[in-house]
Amino acid sequence: MATVLSRALKLPGKKSPDLGEYDPLTQADSDESEDDLVLDLQQKNGGVKNGKSPLAEVPEPDSDAEAAGAAKPHLSEVPTEGYPSEPLGGLEQKATSSIVSYVRTSVFLLTLGVSMVLVLVCAFLIPCPPRDLHSTWNRHLGPQGGGDLSPLELADVNGDGLRDVLLSFVTSRNASAIGVSRPTAVLVCLSGMNGSTLWSSPLPEEARDISCLNLMPGTVAETICLVTGTHKMLSAFNATSGKAIWTLNPNYLSNGTLAAPGVALPDVDDDGVRDLVVLAIGELQPDLCFLLVSGRTGNPVGRPVKYNIVGAGNLIGPQVYITANGAVYILFGFGNIQAVALRDIFVQAQNRDSSPPSLQIEEPEWEKRRSINLSELIDIYSDGVELLQLVKAPDSNCSNLLITTRQGLVLLRGQSLTPSWTLSLHGLHSQPTSGYFTDDQTLDFLLQIQDGAGMKKMMVVDGDSGSVIWNYSAPCRMKETPTTSAVTSDQKSVFLFWAEGLSAAPLNSGVIPGAEPPSLHHLYLLHPVFPSILLDLANATGTVTASKVGINDLWKDAFYVTRTTGPSSKGRPTPLVVSKLSLRWALMEGQMVQLKETTPKIGRGELRRFLSRIKFVDSPLQV
Repeated sequence: MATVLSRALKLPGKKSPDLGEYDPLTQADSDESEDDLVLDLQQKNGGVKNGKSPLAEVPEPDSDAEAAGAAKPHLSEVPTEGYPSEPLGGLEQKATSSIVSYVRTSVFLLTLGVSMVLVLVCAFLIPCPPRDLHSTWNRHLGPQGGGDLSPLELADVNGDGLRDVLLSFVTSRNASAIGVSRPTAVLVCLSGMNGSTLWSSPLPEEARDISCLNLMPGTVAETICLVTGTHKMLSAFNATSGKAIWTLNPNYLSNGTLAAPGVALPDVDDDGVRDLVVLAIGELQPDLCFLLVSGRTGNPVGRPVKYNIVGAGNLIGPQVYITANGAVYILFGFGNIQAVALRDIFVQAQNRDSSPPSLQIEEPEWEKRRSINLSELIDIYSDGVELLQLVKAPDSNCSNLLITTRQGLVLLRGQSLTPSWTLSLHGLHSQPTSGYFTDDQTLDFLLQIQDGAGMKKMMVVDGDSGSVIWNYSAPCRMKETPTTSAVTSDQKSVFLFWAEGLSAAPLNSGVIPGAEPPSLHHLYLLHPVFPSILLDLANATGTVTASKVGINDLWKDAFYVTRTTGPSSKGRPTPLVVSKLSLRWALMEGQMVQLKETTPKIGRGELRRFLSRIKFVDSPLQV
């Protein structure tokens, strides 16, 4: 076999340029070498064809002569004169290969060009999300024609992802036919981006409250702005266009006036839209009635329901309370807190004995508090109540009742109506601001208390125990200044309040706080991580009458909107100014005020690095 292969692979007098000299006798004794040579010969002769090797097509010769004769057809494949021969069809294969390469290149370039064109088209046709480039703006709305109220609301009315500003103010006063001066007002919507006017609508009377809400939860229905007047006006406006959707007919309130803003209820008339309840009061205090109003049409849902209420003090409510079991109650009172089940109001308004199944749910602990004669009124709290606030309970899906009284602050558990804690305080006249100061995920409260002439004390109360965990006295001559809070992504809250200028120098430097003109007030920010530091963010002249904090969800920023009435000369209307301030921008530009020395000392660089990482989010525990 070795001889046969040797003669098949070597010509007389020639050397194969690929194999060189080859002596088969040196490899004849190796079976593995023989197999390798057979495989190599198959590869040189074109490999396997149709499942058979070329050698398999010819019978194995029995002699050297037959082997030589069988090898003759392969002589033409051996290159001559040391040059490899061109395989048959080589030119055609090269031509085909060049065409395929050209086609591939053309397809690649065409695909790349189409992709670039699509990217450019998308860049021009699909707008980028608008960025809030205006870190701050001020809008002068001209002089006010009077009015004691300062309604302010934030809502995204143009769909740009940034909440816009809605407010109402009195423009002039007109004498009515009976000689009584009636103010005329206007409802204005300002762009949250730059303060430009989006729309405005005239109002027949001064507005008491502006509330933007969705009366069809779970749908993409347009936002509705509910405006309650000081006399008989209750209107629903389309927040996008500013057009009135419906207005309550004043004749339904012929014997009284609206005592409080309208409140949204669950759907009681089964038309798919949430309904409203308003509280009207007559000339005499006991003449108090509830009126159910359709959220779709603005028409009454039944007749007014009257109650005889005897009390002394501020009007409380109405506020809607939904228990953990789903029972719906209306909280209200005069210097006290009483409750009436929504089903009782509905039954009397419709003059029938039954109510929808959703209103038939009762709360046992609340029902136990009915009077001895089983009247419809439930006594909740009756000790000099001045303010009522509902706050989310951390361990249930219902709310607790935070009650401000003349003696202090009381937190009632909403489920059982038992006190959680009581804090004795005097001089508390403004509503507490809720936020997260501690790490227990329970809402804490920022209070401001009158502390002598021209001074007020700011304090933070632990929402779990009712103890004071932070306090500071600051000069402030404004009678009542608004306080607000904003939640950060790490479930902390920053608290904002107004005071006169505080010295940024050390406390022992002899600098007297409040040495600036009394008309200049500063906006301060308190962060629970650095309780010994306040940040001076901005200042304003005049009186700050209202403020709101909105969240820019896209950029994780918060912005602070204020409504300010500037100083005016005697007998002239006061100018109205609306301002917006980006909190993340203000944090970087604010001045640090050290309240007390700490160990280790907090450096400006450390504080700036911390503040630069703050991101604001919507509060998960909004009522």
